Amino acid sequence: MNHHDQEVLLGHNLRALRLAQRLTQRELAERANVSIGALRNLENARGSSTNTLVKTLHALGNDAWIAQLAPSSSFNPLDLVAARRSAVRPRGPGRVRHDNEDRA
Repeated sequence: MNHHDQEVLLGHNLRALRLAQRLTQRELAERANVSIGALRNLENARGSSTNTLVKTLHALGNDAWIAQLAPSSSFNPLDLVAARRSAVRPRGPGRVRHDNEDRA
């Protein structure tokens, strides 16, 4: 699926959510505090801003859609730094000298 098809699917799903809540485009635009033209563009895959998308999803009560976009990760880069710092090199008597080395 190319990006245009994905935008069409997103617009279709947003329209279905709006209609399921029995809202007109004008009513949803007012709730979301976006222009009706911006909402129409979003629903018809004619380009829109992430701001319009986020406001519209919030007005529809579907903030969970946004949360699904960001994968949950337990990785913290600071944990990697801490692990490297705590990795202790084996300590021993120090450098091993060989008999043929000069001793100072």
